[in-house]
Amino acid sequence: MDLERTVLMGVGVSYAFTTRAGDRAAVIIQLNRQRYIVIYDRDDRERVLYTLPLDAEESRTVAELLDLPVVMDELTDLPPALDGVRAVRIPIPAGSPYDGRKLGDTRARARTGASIVAVVRDGRVNPSPTADLVLHHGDSVVVVGDDSAIDAVRELLVDG
Repeated sequence: MDLERTVLMGVGVSYAFTTRAGDRAAVIIQLNRQRYIVIYDRDDRERVLYTLPLDAEESRTVAELLDLPVVMDELTDLPPALDGVRAVRIPIPAGSPYDGRKLGDTRARARTGASIVAVVRDGRVNPSPTADLVLHHGDSVVVVGDDSAIDAVRELLVDG
């Protein structure tokens, strides 16, 4: 299935798709992080039949039900002097072996070479979290490292 990403200037981003059966829908993510599932008329691709608003918890639950992969969000463009180093935000997925465990239990830096520099929970950032901070499904960790180290942290948080 093709996914059409459209930047909605001043509004957010639309991710539209058409199913094999010909039904058209989109997920709209506004700049204020509000999310919507939009269902379009089959005969008129621009006519909205129904809009379903979702809060952050509802959208995470729907994503889990659909068994979506963990998506890493790029957080920043780093200056050329830091080529090869990225900062990404990785969600703690449902079923993570670290859900309900302390950040220090991951031993992420020692095991992967990447650093967890912040934890985002309910829209609030906890910069420089301590090792005793308990991670929960729905949290995101901000990780800094090279591509292979970041991939290793993602695998660690998903599979242990």
